[in-house]
Amino acid sequence: MNPVNRVTRISRPLSSALVLAALLATAACGGNSEAASGGSSSRVTLTIGDQAKNLQTLFNTSGALKGTSYNVKWAEFEGAAPLFQAVQAGAADTSYAADLPTLQALAGGVPVKAVGALHNDGTHTGIVVRDDSSVRSVKDLKGKKVVVSSAKGSIAEYLLAHVLQQAGLSYDDVKVQYLLPTDAQAAFTSGKVEAWATFGVYKAVAEQQGGRLLVNGADGRVSGYGFIGASEKALADKGKKAAIADYLRRLDTALAWSQKHPDDYAKAIQQNNGASAEVAKKLVSQANGDLLPVGPQVIDAVQKVGDTMHGIGVLTPNPTVADHVDTSLIKE
Repeated sequence: MNPVNRVTRISRPLSSALVLAALLATAACGGNSEAASGGSSSRVTLTIGDQAKNLQTLFNTSGALKGTSYNVKWAEFEGAAPLFQAVQAGAADTSYAADLPTLQALAGGVPVKAVGALHNDGTHTGIVVRDDSSVRSVKDLKGKKVVVSSAKGSIAEYLLAHVLQQAGLSYDDVKVQYLLPTDAQAAFTSGKVEAWATFGVYKAVAEQQGGRLLVNGADGRVSGYGFIGASEKALADKGKKAAIADYLRRLDTALAWSQKHPDDYAKAIQQNNGASAEVAKKLVSQANGDLLPVGPQVIDAVQKVGDTMHGIGVLTPNPTVADHVDTSLIKE
């Protein structure tokens, strides 16, 4: 079984220099996985980027990472923005994020390629309002402050922009504030935030703790696509590229396991992520299904997301998705 270490989570976006320093320091504090196992110094170490322990919980419960020929380290973050900063700093080899955060990273010059696509029904993303709010429809958001998690260019922001557009409103009709999910959750729970555009476990917990779902990402309100990315530096390394290809195969196995064992997966989320039984079951029902190649259908759908966000000034420049994919690792 491969040894696994974790890079300490970063709770707020930092400058690239600070990110690099912090990550190198925490990696040193965490120890070296090769040294801890007594393994060969020539053994490849793959540092897998994750958000809110989503992938780590899936892999640990399914056992799909057992027996790798490479070491694994986990780089855990609560949002996509600090995760991509880690990729840029060389402190993570892979990324795990929805479509718009990936586009935002590409627009910012992060040297990452989309190597696999994930898909879900969009219901994991939503705009939640406090139960006592007067907001009953998207049109009622006009003039309101809406908190978006986590940083500029998140999947939650695309949902907000898209549903405002569908309601005949402009993005300037609301006052957007960006907060990382844990900060936003505290503000929402305390009543300081009336409307919150969020995703995943944060959305599920908000609904459980007095929130009312205004709208979710189903029915095409979000693309439903996310990406596993790999840094260009890792892809240029023969050993790491082989490890990434193997990691992707194992992720496909883990996803298949989760479909067949929803109750076991929910229990693991409850235990490892601190979620209630109700929230854990909801997360499983909204989870990603298959791991897909980054083909034309995926590229076209995500490019439309980029075009929409570029049109309202959130995404600049607008990356050409097809220029930032590596289709050699996953085939149909």
